[in-house]
Amino acid sequence: MSIDPRAALDRFIAALEAHFELASSAQDPESPAIDDAAATVEDAFFTYDDALYTAYQVEVPLEAYGDDDDDLDEDDDLEDFSLDEEEE
Repeated sequence: MSIDPRAALDRFIAALEAHFELASSAQDPESPAIDDAAATVEDAFFTYDDALYTAYQVEVPLEAYGDDDDDLDEDDDLEDFSLDEEEE
């Protein structure tokens, strides 16, 4: 059973709006409610991305990265930079 891309987009937008409301009014930026809202945004994004691709073979022009991916990117950046190299 495929998901309607329009319904998935509406769910994604609603998740973003809910996350914004919590983020803009939170007393504690690390509260479980903020984490839950972020997880809902992530889930809604992947659902929309999948629905869009399934229906139209079009990908969303965004990438979602988790904490593990951020660590890998930072390590790659550090490997490209060396203090031992001298400028010529």
